[in-house]
Amino acid sequence: MLAKSDSAITLEDVHLTLASAAGPVNILRGIDLRVAAGETVGIVGPSGSGKTTMLMVIAGLERPSAGRVHVAGRDLTDLSEDALASFRRDHVGIVFQSFHLIATMTALENVAVPLELAGRKDAFERAAAALESVGLGHRLTHYPGQLSGGEQQRTAIARAFAPGPKVLLADEPTGNLDGETGQQVIDLLFGQSEREGTTLALITHDTALAERCSRQVRVANGLILDPSQTAEAA
Repeated sequence: MLAKSDSAITLEDVHLTLASAAGPVNILRGIDLRVAAGETVGIVGPSGSGKTTMLMVIAGLERPSAGRVHVAGRDLTDLSEDALASFRRDHVGIVFQSFHLIATMTALENVAVPLELAGRKDAFERAAAALESVGLGHRLTHYPGQLSGGEQQRTAIARAFAPGPKVLLADEPTGNLDGETGQQVIDLLFGQSEREGTTLALITHDTALAERCSRQVRVANGLILDPSQTAEAA
């Protein structure tokens, strides 16, 4: 079994139950997962299976009802909301299907936001370098509405990588893009991850994309279907 100290992500018997008018809804029903540092993992499964919720738990955006969550060497389970926000800022990058850029900020300003929040004096220099690395050095002063879908997603990737995260989480990052643009974005995502040594957990419905990862984790009904996949690096 991959030791906790050697893993970038560890989930131990994670449950998440939400209240509803019809009674409790079990979203996650005992997830056990180990992801090694620098590993790329494709998370696959039908809609409503719990994939995105699992990613949100890893990011500290959802608190589990039971179980333990360790990411980048930290136990997230009992951290305060402020501590979780600081942890995400410093150690976790997130790329969503929707680009989540701030419409009133330029590409440069969007990428600089997490760096400024971290108190980096070189925030704009690092942001400019990150945009240059994704081929957008000529788009620094453009607003999201002036960028194509692919350019907006590249900006989101630059924003995610600029702080130097240990873990990158991506939820259907090509879902709003055409095939050719999506392929360019994925090449960029994997290239950046490989260069930086960043652990990548990627939700996708694209079989070919999932197969590009070093392994796949299949989720259904709030469970990982094949538990042996959680310890493949053992």
